[in-house]
Amino acid sequence: MPQQTELAAQFQQYMENPLLWPILEVLRKKPRGWKVHTLASHLTEIELMPILDACAEKDLFKRNFLIMNALYQLQETLYPDNWLQVQAMDIVLMPQHQVFGHEVDHQDPLRDYYLDWHNYEAEEGEVKRLLNEFWTRYREFVGGVDVTDMDRAKALKLFGLPYDASQSEIRKTWRKLALKWHPDRDNGDSDQFRVLCEAWNILRH
Repeated sequence: MPQQTELAAQFQQYMENPLLWPILEVLRKKPRGWKVHTLASHLTEIELMPILDACAEKDLFKRNFLIMNALYQLQETLYPDNWLQVQAMDIVLMPQHQVFGHEVDHQDPLRDYYLDWHNYEAEEGEVKRLLNEFWTRYREFVGGVDVTDMDRAKALKLFGLPYDASQSEIRKTWRKLALKWHPDRDNGDSDQFRVLCEAWNILRH
């Protein structure tokens, strides 16, 4: 039982919610004026948010959970270069000069709730399957590249990491590189971002 608990904790720590990147793209284009339900509707319109449950109430809950989970992960990823205000009815991406006075609250019970995948009401395997499907949709959305010779060694080299890099190091590097090369950034590069997506697709497993 302790081993299962440990594995579940590792799973939660390393699981990357692929909604981070489409949400970041949406917020870069329109930094304010979003609520969870309007963000969900927009993600549905661009075909990145499928129906998650046959029961309408559960579908609504799961959409809300995944978006809030992504927002809290994104908040920590962007800080201190930007501040992402995470409130269900007022989501705002603030520039660097507005970061002062804000910091990630690691004691926030709402944050803890949405970062705990057990609250999604699904088994670990279902969450993995769900996020794999989301990731596939996102790769198609940004335009996948044919990198047939990409393997773990080449992906790690692209990330500038040693072969024995931990999953935590890999994820942190992926987020740093994705933020650097994201097409919506001033010096972003869509081709480089797509290649990085393929490398992450190999390394995230």
